[in-house]
Amino acid sequence: MAKIIGCIGTSHVPTIGVAYDKGRQNDPAWAPLFEGYKPVAAWLAEKKPDVLVFFYNDHATTFFFDMYPTFALGVGKEFPIADEGAGLRNLPSIKGNVDFQAHIAESLVNDEFDLTIFQEKPIDHGCASPLPLLWPHDPDWPGTLVPIAINVLQFPLPTARRCYKLGQAVRRAIESYPEDLKVVVVGTGGLSHQIHGERAGFNNEEWDQEFLRLLQFEPQKLTEMTHADYVRLGGAESAEQIMWLAMRGAMPEKIRKIHQNCYLATTTNMTVVLYEEGEEPAQQASLVAAHATA
Repeated sequence: MAKIIGCIGTSHVPTIGVAYDKGRQNDPAWAPLFEGYKPVAAWLAEKKPDVLVFFYNDHATTFFFDMYPTFALGVGKEFPIADEGAGLRNLPSIKGNVDFQAHIAESLVNDEFDLTIFQEKPIDHGCASPLPLLWPHDPDWPGTLVPIAINVLQFPLPTARRCYKLGQAVRRAIESYPEDLKVVVVGTGGLSHQIHGERAGFNNEEWDQEFLRLLQFEPQKLTEMTHADYVRLGGAESAEQIMWLAMRGAMPEKIRKIHQNCYLATTTNMTVVLYEEGEEPAQQASLVAAHATA
């Protein structure tokens, strides 16, 4: 049986990929970000998952607004990395396990999620920006991906609750797969940021920390929030945070944080966080409870 061994939340800011490609990992402006991903990469290297399930959004690269699906799942042996205007990146194509992807697709449809299925379409920075910070890729990636694109661009968007339920359905799909696979679920996007309009450049680090606390301990509260709530608290583009709810839905009720790094250097509070199933240590849990009642 396939098993989820952990989950990762990560920003997918396109400049992360640009900085990586230009070798700026040790630049003072970028080092705090790249250092923050090293413990997650080390955890992945130790656990050796076979598959990463990526919840991400396409930025009008593969899909456009004349036909933009709510949920789309990639089924194919290979997905090229998209050229988003800066030229082809020096990264191998993303590999897929067709049997596993097809099983998830069938399971989700039988679970009453109406999906768009795509094949051999390019994957943009929604997935490809953080991916090389997580997995080595020379000469190739060490495992396969299940790309699941969520519409967070064109209204009407799926609700936070619907994304959470999608994650729960994905967990059921994974655990019903008969082959022994180790799976890590990744939710991308955010955290607080707005890149257009009167509030361009807006951030809310206090809300970001509260979002992360609720995500871990009280995700149901996040599912009750409207898109307007997310926009008001975190900026227009922070609607992307509903994709983290899909990741959280795929995990059990109790999870413990292994690592977290937040770095606000440009327009986005770029964050990476790693969780495993289990209880938080008593000391940490008491600190969280004290924060919640303060």
